[in-house]
Amino acid sequence: MTNELLALFEYYEKEKGIKRETMVEALETALLSASRKSIGPAREMRIHIDPDKGDIRAFATLVVCDRVENPYDEIDIFTARRLNPDINVDDDLEVDITPANFGRIAAQTAKQTMMQRLRQAEKEMIYDEFKDRAGDIVSGTVRRFERGDVFIDLGKFEGVMHQRERVSTEEYNVGDRIRAYVVAVENGPRGPEIILSRSHPNFVRRLFESEVSEIADRTVEIRSLAREAGYRTKVAVYSADEKVDPVGACVGLRGARVKNIVRELNNEKVDIIRWSDDIHAFVSEALKPAEIKSITLDEENNSVLVRVDEEELSKAIGRRGQNARLTARLVGWDVQVQKDESAHEAFEAQVSQAASAISDAADIEEETAIALVRGGLMSLEMIANDVDEVDIADVLGVSVEEGKSILDKAKAAVGGGDDASEEAGEESAEADESSDSPEAAAEEEAPEAAAEAEEPAEEEQAKEEETAEG
Repeated sequence: MTNELLALFEYYEKEKGIKRETMVEALETALLSASRKSIGPAREMRIHIDPDKGDIRAFATLVVCDRVENPYDEIDIFTARRLNPDINVDDDLEVDITPANFGRIAAQTAKQTMMQRLRQAEKEMIYDEFKDRAGDIVSGTVRRFERGDVFIDLGKFEGVMHQRERVSTEEYNVGDRIRAYVVAVENGPRGPEIILSRSHPNFVRRLFESEVSEIADRTVEIRSLAREAGYRTKVAVYSADEKVDPVGACVGLRGARVKNIVRELNNEKVDIIRWSDDIHAFVSEALKPAEIKSITLDEENNSVLVRVDEEELSKAIGRRGQNARLTARLVGWDVQVQKDESAHEAFEAQVSQAASAISDAADIEEETAIALVRGGLMSLEMIANDVDEVDIADVLGVSVEEGKSILDKAKAAVGGGDDASEEAGEESAEADESSDSPEAAAEEEAPEAAAEAEEPAEEEQAKEEETAEG
């Protein structure tokens, strides 16, 4: 028993870190309980164990009397004076009552009780050591599985990673070396429990602190972090120093720093974003690589309405809505992504305008006109000159006769416009002729009248000249 005790003391002292004094105290209590079965209910019995030699002695404090009536509480004066010559009746005497052999039952009971107390002491030591380590990253080896929970050997202690703290995309095997985040150390009814996690967002935060020296010395701050473990993480970083690029510091030379983090996260996608107090800029950065068309803020309800083109919609929302959902967590606002309808509305307005023009000019039903425009026939001239009744029938999904009817209406509308133009030209020409005749007549009559007026004047001048000569 002595050798077994010493070996037990040395094992727990070296492997578990439990002090020998604590083990001696636990064993003394255990043996005291076991001894009452083999020795009996001796008065004020105690157990003493030598921590260096492993010797076990049992003592009881008995009352000295002339006549012993209760052997467990009393000792006769003659026996007492052999142990202590100066003892008197009614005095207390501590007597060594260690039996030659505690017995198999007593030893087994002592061992079980001692192991119980040692486990309790070990749990108390675990709690004292780990109670201040919540929030740290620890490394251990997978030891076993129980109902989806993973138990990890941390050296002297054991941690548990519950199923909710596991990453759904990761598989673990016994003997795997993994790192985990200490969520909490709980001192429950079964003793302290070290709760570990690989899905907690702060696991990524601690990885960045360990890999990026600028974050460790507070030159760069992680202002916000959102994570869906196993799939994607968004990290918003900021630096008060204008000379420091927070995103570049986290990425590292040729991406070395972020690659180490991604490798630890089993290729989980990590987006590093520059933090900004301007919600417009922050949301635009967080939703990349999608290109934003417009952003509308509702500060009263803390909501953001983001509009993007149809081809960018899938990028903005992300796979299973991850991009938009993580952006909302990162920003702290409700982010809603919608398709931008402005271009569609402008196109519909053009279609409606062209259809109305066709419908009014050719007396065609508006629905039919809209179908023609959507089929690429944007004007009456195009319908009348560029297609035939078969093409119109194919566009509208009607019979060739109906297509011919529509074609005739279009040609009539276009032709009527040409005839009217010609008639207007003819009327204009006739008006020009009628207006030109009086003017021409007047112009012709005026020179003749002038010539007639000039002839008498010349004759009178000749007569006057003849009279003067005579």
